[in-house]
Amino acid sequence: MSVQDKFSKLGTDNAPGQEGRQKTGDLHSLLRGETLAGVPVDFSHGDVDAFTPTPGAFEVFADGVRSGGRQAYTEYRGASQIREELSGKLAAFTGAPVDAADGMILTPGTQGALFLAVASTVTRGDKVAIVQPDYFANRKLVEFFEGEIVPVRLDYMKSDAEAGLDLGQLEDAFRQGAKVFVFSNPNNPAGVVYSEAEIRQIAALAGKYGATVIADQLYSRLRYQGVSYTHLRASGIDPTNVITIMGPSKTESLSGYRLGVAFGAPHLIERMEKLQAVVSLRAAGYNQAVLHTWFSEPEGWMDERIRLHQAIRDDLLKALRAVDGIEARTPQAGSYLFPRLPELSVAPADFVRILRHQAGVIVTPGTEFGPHSANSVRLNFSQDHAAAVKAVERMIELAGRYRA
Repeated sequence: MSVQDKFSKLGTDNAPGQEGRQKTGDLHSLLRGETLAGVPVDFSHGDVDAFTPTPGAFEVFADGVRSGGRQAYTEYRGASQIREELSGKLAAFTGAPVDAADGMILTPGTQGALFLAVASTVTRGDKVAIVQPDYFANRKLVEFFEGEIVPVRLDYMKSDAEAGLDLGQLEDAFRQGAKVFVFSNPNNPAGVVYSEAEIRQIAALAGKYGATVIADQLYSRLRYQGVSYTHLRASGIDPTNVITIMGPSKTESLSGYRLGVAFGAPHLIERMEKLQAVVSLRAAGYNQAVLHTWFSEPEGWMDERIRLHQAIRDDLLKALRAVDGIEARTPQAGSYLFPRLPELSVAPADFVRILRHQAGVIVTPGTEFGPHSANSVRLNFSQDHAAAVKAVERMIELAGRYRA
């Protein structure tokens, strides 16, 4: 694969915050009816003005700045004091011990952690099991490092009792030689949570075939009423075969600080640190201090954040399900909806551009998450409640206007 080919696969036109790249082009022959008025809404990422960062985050950041060089120039894997503090919090949350010294690294966002984890486990020709649909960067990173993707289907519409992972396909992937499995739980984009049975079977299969699992648990704190969650690392998997990725970017609205944490197998954490040392040196030194606020929010703060997101989720689902031909499973966690739109008379990519042009609504096309999801769009509903509902109503109206 040439260098040009490697980078062409990384396309960023549909990445969050890159809406300016979504060229409207010559849509005049496709446009129907008048432009729909309303407050523009960017569903490609959460609105940190609607859901502000955790209380005290800036003050703690300022304390980090006042610490000077001691905080600016930490170990490459992050300040030891912060890692020690986090190890106890993360162990309590995930149900398994966390080694602060050898089994944890602080990274520039969870995206940075994902890059380091994939780079530390995948090289040219390696087979990697990838869920479809799942977070778009999983596929892109494996392709960039010239690994071979072995797809595993997630039939998330099949049942409300489980995520819908095809465990037979996962075992087939391991039989074919896949030595790495990458997945998100809750799933991004569908917001479904893997059942305890699914997680335990993933752990058993990884053990049987000696596979390494990279588990992206970014939204594992934002779980809705009645939803149980099973952490892979506490489900019998060999602790030397798993890396867990988390961070405060989304649920806690701290994305601007670019903070992520990866913890698990010490030999992989060591590789990740060596790579981080030449890519970015460390997570931004002053920003690391903000992690003192993580899992230490004021009493009731997280419950209220979950309640507000669930209210938005439910109103959007009500609007979508009132339309014949639109399918949407109820997200169990996180802030993503992944509805399937009815068959349209324009290509899905064109509809995404039309939606932005005619309705001021930005969504992420389903094809970013898997080849079977062309008729779906991802909505991050961590937005102003009223504006989000109105934006989805405009999307529904345009879907009707362009229906086949």
